[in-house]
Amino acid sequence: MVATSHPLATQVGLNILQQGGNAIDAAIAANAALGLMEPTGNGIGGDLFAIVWDAKTQQLYGLNASGRSPKSLTLEYFQKKNMDKIPSYGPLPVSVPGAVDGWFELSKKFGTMNMADILQPAISYAEEGFPLTQLIAYYLGSVNRFEAQGFDNIKATYIDQNGGKLPKEGELYKNPFLANTYKSIAKGGRDAFYKGEMAKTITSFVQEKGGFLSMEDLASHQSEWVEPVSINYRGYDVWELPPNGQGIAALQMLQILETYDFSKIKFGSEEHLHLFTEVKKIAFEDRAKYYADMDFANVPVEELLSDAYAKKRKEEITDRAGSYSAGVISAGETIYMTTADKHGNMVSLIQSNYRGMGSGMVPPKLGFMLQDRGELFSLVEGQANTYEPGKRPFHTIIPAFITKDGKPWVSFGVMGGDFQPQGHAQIVMNLIDFGMNMQEAGDAPRWEHRGSSSPTGEEANGTGEVYLESGIPFETIRGLLSRRHKVMYGGYFGGYQGIMWDGKNKVYRGASESRKDGQAAGY
Repeated sequence: MVATSHPLATQVGLNILQQGGNAIDAAIAANAALGLMEPTGNGIGGDLFAIVWDAKTQQLYGLNASGRSPKSLTLEYFQKKNMDKIPSYGPLPVSVPGAVDGWFELSKKFGTMNMADILQPAISYAEEGFPLTQLIAYYLGSVNRFEAQGFDNIKATYIDQNGGKLPKEGELYKNPFLANTYKSIAKGGRDAFYKGEMAKTITSFVQEKGGFLSMEDLASHQSEWVEPVSINYRGYDVWELPPNGQGIAALQMLQILETYDFSKIKFGSEEHLHLFTEVKKIAFEDRAKYYADMDFANVPVEELLSDAYAKKRKEEITDRAGSYSAGVISAGETIYMTTADKHGNMVSLIQSNYRGMGSGMVPPKLGFMLQDRGELFSLVEGQANTYEPGKRPFHTIIPAFITKDGKPWVSFGVMGGDFQPQGHAQIVMNLIDFGMNMQEAGDAPRWEHRGSSSPTGEEANGTGEVYLESGIPFETIRGLLSRRHKVMYGGYFGGYQGIMWDGKNKVYRGASESRKDGQAAGY
């Protein structure tokens, strides 16, 4: 089974499985297709994180394939420029793209097919074209904004290769530049991207524009296999990756939420949303203070996820909207996809450029845009996530997994920047507390609290705001207002995919996001 946010990418993954490939091969192939088919959210200019259930060893493995900041760019540079924030676009927020190395790490450890065969479907679609889906055609309009602002190679990459105009919904979209890049990677391996002519093209372009990314930065890049971390939620083990990502925020939230009896609290009720929102605020204050690259900061993961800490923080919650500080402890548009094969292997994978398409930096004739993850560093001295050379920025993208009694149950993720930990916690509660099936858990109305402190240095905005999706009852809204919450409508509620292993019937159950163009399919 394969579940992605694009039907054709799902079919690419299924095709790999039908050829005899495993879930890891299918995940890489589908991700490569998504880099072509959803350039508005991801691509090989970005980073990647994955959690893999290996059927052979019967355990989970975590991959952090996020890139580091340029070694020659210092905090002093920003200080001399009197900058209090790293820009959203341009060369300065560009960090090393980690996705390609992530593919090869996954393939080397668990894959069964060669990279040329894995990338061939994406290469064919890039050369021959594919019809744009409704949502991606809409988001691709941001290309015009980048071009209007004078970013180089935008027109040549996204418009000129398509007959001189940006394709609309249902029209064919091609990217021969990206096809050639994929061919080079298939032939020359990860070094073709990080050490060869491609690396020279990338770094020369960034430096010409005033950036600092160097050949040494690319050549020295390596992904890291990490131990996933978990908490037990009502008998189910929920797994995330440790920082520099924000996955443990979902675990912190669930640790406190487990202390409440949700068998007596209705889904979408005033009590449900109030408790969820307060718990989120607490977790996000800790996120702002502690979450960072663990090679540079001592992140107290074990204490943040402890039962004792959860009980201590719960005591701060009242029946009114509150504001919180980080605990005292001694010590952005994305794609999510998941695959599962006949052997029992399952892959939970998330990949992104940040801020939709990324930095606006498109190296000539390579067919992709570089990420702007470096924007997520803080420029305030002395913080865990303060900018340093060769450091991985705080990351919003997080894959997730749930096991039961040491066996795989659900591989899932929810896209959407700061919303992701909130989305993860909502999905877990929908499945476990409210008894929803895989599709219902994603289709249920969502909500998001905004206004917490951030790892980039911003301070909390009072008690913040709760943004509601349509479907939340008016009685709940009235109740939240009476508890002094500021309630708003609208917002961006991410995109969900999931696969559940039904051990009783020996079948997979898949789900795809109704808010996107995705598809879950199996055979």
